[in-house]
Amino acid sequence: MLPPPRPLRAADVQLYRLADDASGALIYLMVLFGPWVFGTTQPWAIWAMTYASFLLGALLLTKLAIRKVKQLPAPRWDAPAMTGHPNRFHRTSVRTATQLLAWLTVALLLDCLVSALNAAATFDPEKHFFVYRPHLAWLPHSYDAARSWNYFWIYLGHAAAFWSLRDWLLGCTGAEERKARQTPAPPSPRLPARLQRLLGVLAVSGLALGLEAIIQRAAGSSKLLFLVQPVVNQEGDTQFGPFAYRANAAQYFNLLWPLCLGTWWQLRRQRTWKHHLFLLAAAVLAAGPIISTSRGGALVAGGLLALTAIFFVGAEIHRFHKTGGRAPQRGNNLLIIGFFLAAALGLGWYFGWEKLSPRMEEIGQGFSYREQMFTDARQMTTDYPVYGTGPGTFATVFQLY
Repeated sequence: MLPPPRPLRAADVQLYRLADDASGALIYLMVLFGPWVFGTTQPWAIWAMTYASFLLGALLLTKLAIRKVKQLPAPRWDAPAMTGHPNRFHRTSVRTATQLLAWLTVALLLDCLVSALNAAATFDPEKHFFVYRPHLAWLPHSYDAARSWNYFWIYLGHAAAFWSLRDWLLGCTGAEERKARQTPAPPSPRLPARLQRLLGVLAVSGLALGLEAIIQRAAGSSKLLFLVQPVVNQEGDTQFGPFAYRANAAQYFNLLWPLCLGTWWQLRRQRTWKHHLFLLAAAVLAAGPIISTSRGGALVAGGLLALTAIFFVGAEIHRFHKTGGRAPQRGNNLLIIGFFLAAALGLGWYFGWEKLSPRMEEIGQGFSYREQMFTDARQMTTDYPVYGTGPGTFATVFQLY
């Protein structure tokens, strides 16, 4: 039988709040740190983020121990009293999906760990050859033990950061806790306070990042953040902002601007100017992939902008018919979306189309070069169809092909 839970003390509550506050501060710091340190591509930046993720994981274990072992009744948005969903089936479905995701995380980490422990080879970077070793072929195995160990620790940090972020976002702020005590079943907000603040930090950082990248491109500087000259890809059009390669910048911007636009849409009923900051950030970030001259990034951005126009126009038409035309502010929303699309495309055309257009005409050559890489990689999947060659080993094993 399990021992009875230890009594909850005032020190436990203080420790929980300290760990929760420290988690929030560290999450904000990581969100700001990641893109600005050259996209977290340098080893020192990668390991700094990994160690920060380990610290987040330790803080998460501390909070879980106090909540589960000491039975601390911390107000959280996943609690039945706070969700506004008393339906048992709904709670069971959410719990099942969360447990499935947790087990998938464990399975991925276990695969990486077994591959590194059961390595089939180690790669000597100085002599450029593989030293093969005995292993169990029916278990996952790696052909570059050192890189697989590195990736296992990095993936472990990713998992710790993901689950720590989820746990922190489900917590309530002090104002939300007080409201929960005053109201037995408070209505769930459209966006909880912590999520709004995190999205706000992302939007402000992304807006500054986009403006810096555009200014850097307009100035013709090949130095990252006007500070560092990269060793590879030294041409001025290859870099973009703090990113040494334009495709990485385009990927980040294409992830972030739909998030900013969706946040503006969720908060558009607020009678303040602050929510329009998300729209401004979305417009600048949406222009970024075009200005970066990344062909794939520009195509993805164009497709997302087209889907955005279709979605918002369709949503407004549906609401217009649903209300019988008694909502004049709907036209204002369409007008704002039109300005957003015009601003994003206008910025992209003015600062980036002159250099992007010639690259788009040569897109066939780029695909043919990549197709040769895909052909070689397909042979790798044929040779190692089940477990692959191990986490992080593509860079070394691909040279054999």
